[in-house]
Amino acid sequence: MKKLLAIGLVLLTHLASAQNIHIRINTQHVSLVYGVSAEGRLVQQYLGQALQPAFADTTLKGKQEAYVTAGMESLLDPAIRIVHNDGNPSLELKYAAHESAPQKENDVTATTITLKDPVYPVTVILHFEAYYKEDIIKAWTEIKHAEKKPVQVTAYASSMLHLKADKYWLTQFHGDWAKEVDMQEQYLTTGMKILDSKLGTRANMLQSPMFLLSLDHPAEEENGEVLAGTLAWTGNFKFGFEVDEHNALHVNAGINPYASDYTLKPGEIFTTPAFIFTLSPKGKGQASRNFNRWALDYGVLDGRGPRLTLLNNWEATGMDFNEQRLTALFGGTKKLGVDLFLLDDGWFANKFPRNADNAGLGDWAPNTTKLPHGLGYLVQEAQKQGVKFGIWLEPEMVNPKSELYTQHPEWVLRLPNRAENYFRHQMVLDLTNPAVQDFVYGIVDKTMSENPGIAYIKWDCNRMLTNTWSPYLKEKQSHLFIEYTRSLYKVLDRVRAKYPHLPIMLCSGGGGRTDYGALKYFTEFWPSDNTDGLERIYIQYGYSHFFPSNTMAAHVTNWGHQSLKFRTDVAMMGKLGYDIKVDDFTEKELQFSHDAVETYRRISDAVWYGNLYRLVSPYKENRAVFQYTSEDQKKTILFNYLMNIAKNDVFAAVKLQGLDPQKNYRIREINLYPDTRTSFHFDQLYSGDFLMKEGIQLTGNGRSLSSNILEITAE
Repeated sequence: MKKLLAIGLVLLTHLASAQNIHIRINTQHVSLVYGVSAEGRLVQQYLGQALQPAFADTTLKGKQEAYVTAGMESLLDPAIRIVHNDGNPSLELKYAAHESAPQKENDVTATTITLKDPVYPVTVILHFEAYYKEDIIKAWTEIKHAEKKPVQVTAYASSMLHLKADKYWLTQFHGDWAKEVDMQEQYLTTGMKILDSKLGTRANMLQSPMFLLSLDHPAEEENGEVLAGTLAWTGNFKFGFEVDEHNALHVNAGINPYASDYTLKPGEIFTTPAFIFTLSPKGKGQASRNFNRWALDYGVLDGRGPRLTLLNNWEATGMDFNEQRLTALFGGTKKLGVDLFLLDDGWFANKFPRNADNAGLGDWAPNTTKLPHGLGYLVQEAQKQGVKFGIWLEPEMVNPKSELYTQHPEWVLRLPNRAENYFRHQMVLDLTNPAVQDFVYGIVDKTMSENPGIAYIKWDCNRMLTNTWSPYLKEKQSHLFIEYTRSLYKVLDRVRAKYPHLPIMLCSGGGGRTDYGALKYFTEFWPSDNTDGLERIYIQYGYSHFFPSNTMAAHVTNWGHQSLKFRTDVAMMGKLGYDIKVDDFTEKELQFSHDAVETYRRISDAVWYGNLYRLVSPYKENRAVFQYTSEDQKKTILFNYLMNIAKNDVFAAVKLQGLDPQKNYRIREINLYPDTRTSFHFDQLYSGDFLMKEGIQLTGNGRSLSSNILEITAE
């Protein structure tokens, strides 16, 4: 009896001390605070603007369980669900320990919170990294157990957040091929709203893995409280937004558990991808600037490194080319003044030549009819003309009409007892198979090692996963969606171990893969196959909420009915490139384009690394205005686009932002077409205070589909 009493006193003492625990995850302007309830469970006490250190945590009233489990008393959609060896589908998680420490980067603080089930040997560790200056928090989870047999994990969120406001508005980025990241905002009513993907790859074909959530009123550019979140995962994702009966909102973010029950072995650790988020008190604009600063330093490979301007051959030749035709294009590359010539699809396969998209994928030997001297000859010829050479690859895919498919039908994802399903005449290789991983890595390694002058790769992925079955996984088919993405990362880890700084574009049927799980391996991504200048304004506007401009490959092409200047101005707002017949340029067009490349090199630092202000939204007016301002506030590049304007359109003066009110600025129009003059008359100095309070008129010539780039410099 005395022993039991002693144990009870120890438990009570531990519980009492646990209730006084407050775990702070802080950035410069955001605080996320956890505590421990009387029952020993971890609860979220606060998520909002930064609390001062002296603030009394005991006054925080939040008591919502931080990481809701299935099978217990909560009525919410759970963050985690486990079925134990004995069939029990419940999990209770109680606080066990936590620790917090700065990382080698003084800006980053890592926190772990360990939770354990008091009955079953299950441990869940919540991980957080707080990026102080950037106001970004990265959250992910580790799940493990020590039961005698495997357990079934059927839900495994990366993070769960709880908010309380009068009303909530959700902005999603929906789309289709050539219509990516269309922004749609809606008011959240009671119940569940889900944004997700079940496509396995190229999620942006329908739904991008990112969202904006505004509290109390619809999202505004520079006002209001906005939560911006994205998942660092290149596969199926799910964001759940549940408004409960008390009007509280619960956000569940992670891998989509659709068709993905996971059998977790004893001692195995299931690590979720990171949910990355920021909370802005100054609208969507500040949320974007937080993400862009974080991405340049932490999210993208060589985020502050150099970028190559390129000329792609696709619009000029398609798959119909030979050595002579390609080497002739190298001269256009040099005339244009760009850094690199990129050879796109159609250069490989012999038994089943790649002359159309219905054959050859998987057979990565140069086509001897088109390229009798191989890729190495093209690399050398490009170098002789003073340009670098890049190559297109789609290593995850296979055409049934290929030698690879004939030799290794077991390497292909396809359902037994069903007809094969094709998309763009192709199927997906089973990356879960280590032999296939070796093959895919070997494609890259052989291409690079046999042609050491190759300076750039465009990595494409033109279809989603459908009719999906892995011969390798056998009875573990529910692991397929997860293991495919993990296997992709394994291949990319090997590529980057050998080629750590090779520029590689992340492409996927246009803008099909845009997430920070992949971008740590890539220097840029292809936002969309749609390069129409007018429509690209909307596409680049959408992506700008989460990705810096130097990650968005933006090419000047013949798509659209706008002037060459308009299309070029739009592309200069991203990572400039060309996919056009240079030989068809007039003398003035070539001169303009060459000068534009030089201008772009001069202003790119401000565009790539500066603070972005979306001054006028194309969703609200028949124009769009973007401002990029250097951190030292000495240089601003302003992009002004008049779209399909109507007779009754009246445009107000545009007030600039982010300038130094004490500095004086000179404004001049740049990137003018030869023999044209500016339609603006900014012939004096303007104080930063004036430009931000009074603004400037930007109607220019007042014509539809016209554009201007202004360079604003402090003196």
